[in-house]
Order: sequence, then C-alpha cells, then structure tokens
Amino acid sequence: MKKHNANNERIKRKYLTFMKQAKGQSEASIDAVAKAIARFEFYNKYKDFKAFHFEQAIGFKKHLAKQTHYQTGKPLSLATMNGAVRQLKAFIEWLSQESGYKSRIKYSDAEYFNLSEKEARTAKASRQKPVASVEQIKHVLAMMPNGTDIEKRDRALIAFTLLTGARDSAIASLKLKHIDVTAGTVYQDAREVNTKFSKSFTTCFFPVSDDVRDIVVQWVEYLKTDLLVGSDAPLFPKTKMGQGSDNRVWAVSIGAVPPQYESRAPGRC
Repeated sequence: MKKHNANNERIKRKYLTFMKQAKGQSEASIDAVAKAIARFEFYNKYKDFKAFHFEQAIGFKKHLAKQTHYQTGKPLSLATMNGAVRQLKAFIEWLSQESGYKSRIKYSDAEYFNLSEKEARTAKASRQKPVASVEQIKHVLAMMPNGTDIEKRDRALIAFTLLTGARDSAIASLKLKHIDVTAGTVYQDAREVNTKFSKSFTTCFFPVSDDVRDIVVQWVEYLKTDLLVGSDAPLFPKTKMGQGSDNRVWAVSIGAVPPQYESRAPGRC
C-alpha cells in the first residue's frame, strides 16, 4: 500500500513550519499535529489533500471511534479523538487558504471534523486521577536506601516533589541556585527552567512535615559541601553511566560529582 504522498509531504512541512515559526508552538504540540495528520492520511490511503471532501472527515471520525490504544487495547478515549480532530480541523482551515488548495477546499468543510456537542463536553470534562496519599509517599521515603549519591538524589527527588508540588519537567531543569531552603522557596525562572507557559514565579514549600523538608535540605547541603558543586549545577543531576569489564553498562554516579568522588562501576579495576 502507498505510504506517502509527495505533494502532501511538501504542504505538511510548510504547515508545521508555520505552526512553529508563526504560531510559536512547542515541539510537543507540533508532534501532536503531525501525528493527527498522519492518522488521517493512513485512513485516507494517502490521497492528495487537494482531493479533500467533507465526507472524508465524517468517515475519519467513525474510523477513530473503532480504533484501540496500542498499549491497553481499549478504545481510544474521547479526549484523544477530540485532540486529533481539532488538529485536523485547524489544518484544513489553514489549507483552504493556501494557493493550489483554496479553489478545491471550502473553509467550512473543516467543521465536519467536530465531534458532537455531547462528545466534546465529555472529552473536555476533568477527571480525578488516583494519587498516592502523603502518608504513602512518606512511607516510601522512609524505606528508600540512602547510601550512594544516586540513592540520595532519588530520595531527595521524591521528597522535593512532595514538598513543592512542582511539575516534573520543571524539577528536571531546576538548578541549585533556584532553591532557597532557608526561606523555603523555589524560584522557577522561565529563562532556565521548563515552566508551564514559560512563566517565571516563586513557590513556597508545602507544610507537609519536617522530616520531608529535612531530606531536601540535607541534599542541598550535600551538593554544596560534599560534592562541591556550584550554584549553576542541576539540582538533580543526571546519572552518569559507565561500562564494566563484562561490557555491561552500569550506573556509576551522578553527573555533578567531581572526578575524585566518582565510584567505579562494578567489574572495573
């Protein structure tokens, strides 16, 4: 079966460039757009977009409703379907204004990608997700090992997440200078931290318990006094990997550790 259409590839590249450079969309958003268009192309057997007809949109919605998730095997959620058709609607609207397409595609044809009002409301409804309780997380912290640099970091990472409620992408990009353990604050500087909507703001520690806060404080002091890292060092450095004599890859240390502190990987002399 045909797996691509040269004309489609050219116009898709133009659209994705438009979304990134003109609309300022993130890479994650652009990936979602590309995935939605690819889904439609596969369903439509890679017909040229110039041959688009509103019945194709109707058929695609029915097609999506029959699809299953590749991991769970369950039908696609309405939220997933709604995201895909919204991306396609925006693409067709843009396409209808492009030279070579506007004489063939009506702007209003994009409306046929809409789900029913009931489906759209259900897709946008907020859902409460099951989360671990504070006591469960504190139990995990109490049971975690705390001997090596990696174990100390992992334990502090969970404690910090509970203490601040920060997003995972923000935590991964925080630097030592962004946390003030004395004041109990975290400054999420959008120039350096991957914050939501690229906004800078300061957050305060949650009043969970002193033992959770102590884990974070001890980690910060460990970075400063034991590992001798500077203020621009990552708050939670990546794991440095090494290869042993048996050619297996091992976790050696954390990336912030100066060479004189690094432990050797198993199998190395």
